Amino acid sequence: MTLGDTNGELAAIAAAFELPGPILGLERLGNGNVNDSFLVVCDGAPLQRFVLQRLNRTVFAQPELVMANMMAVAEHVEARLNGGCALLGERRWEHPRVLLSGAEGRPWVERNGGFWRLISYIESSRSFDVVDSAEQAREVGFGLGVFHHLISDLPPAGLADTLEGFHVTPRYLQHYDAVLAGGPDGAESEELQCRAFVEERRDFASVLEAARESGQLRLRPIHGDPKVNNVMMEVCSGRACALVDLDTVKPGLIHYDIGDCLRSCCNSLGEETGDLESVCFDVDLCREVLSGYLAAASGFLTAADYDHLYVAMRLISFELGLRFFTDHLAGNVYFRTDRPGHNLQRALVQFRLTESIEAQETRIQDLIAELRADLASVR
Repeated sequence: MTLGDTNGELAAIAAAFELPGPILGLERLGNGNVNDSFLVVCDGAPLQRFVLQRLNRTVFAQPELVMANMMAVAEHVEARLNGGCALLGERRWEHPRVLLSGAEGRPWVERNGGFWRLISYIESSRSFDVVDSAEQAREVGFGLGVFHHLISDLPPAGLADTLEGFHVTPRYLQHYDAVLAGGPDGAESEELQCRAFVEERRDFASVLEAARESGQLRLRPIHGDPKVNNVMMEVCSGRACALVDLDTVKPGLIHYDIGDCLRSCCNSLGEETGDLESVCFDVDLCREVLSGYLAAASGFLTAADYDHLYVAMRLISFELGLRFFTDHLAGNVYFRTDRPGHNLQRALVQFRLTESIEAQETRIQDLIAELRADLASVR
């Protein structure tokens, strides 16, 4: 989309924020499933770029709380970085900066029913939809670990629960049951396959929430959606330098983040593939992601955190498949689709990935034990 496509409407929205100069260009950015994003280019020396986003109010019913969380995390991370972070050394790390509107001084603008925000663009960086090397996998893990490290001392009670039930798998299962009960009796063969898959794992859905309720795991601030293309890599070095798309920052279990990161990174075909037979969980990439993550985050992990790493990998891939399948049955009301059966195909990919994780449980558990022992030996 360009400026002319909407008669300057997008430019007018962007100009309502405190930009450093006149707008020179505006175009669609990324391929997100939820929000609409645009790249704004401003005049200056050098040129400065920003990300204009319209939040999906169907997903984020209280977008003001989303922005309050983003501001709280940004202030906390900025203070940590300004105080010096020994973990980073000379490495570059940036946190997206939220711009205020010029009129109201708020971190958002409302226009014609739309809720818009403007954040800084992470320059000289890029993202990837799939991991293509061991080094890249390690950097993705390290990036998530750095983010968790920087917010590990931020009290979760200071963040709003902007997506109540997000990543709480038993709730997704309840919603699935309600959608299924209200749907037509007939079903395609692939739908029947998905239904059988869910039934076989119904009792597993509560594993992380049960650990939280028993006190084994505790709530912490989390990113909420740390898939591989939300980790920005520095172009010149290939190192992780930022985590973006912070809509889902909220109190939660860090296992949601770890599991989501691993299911995203360790499926080399990506979640949009049509080659179901070739979908597998790459344990070698898992080793690299976890090695990178633990290098940054091991200082605040408990024994129970380690004990639940495998089930997090298995559960989050299952959960995403369940969400895709439920949305397919409900008529595609949550995830953006571009063809009939798109969410059904996505669900099949995640269920196939779950099967691959399950088939390699012993190898994955041995890997976790090995990495844990290695870290213990150097302390």
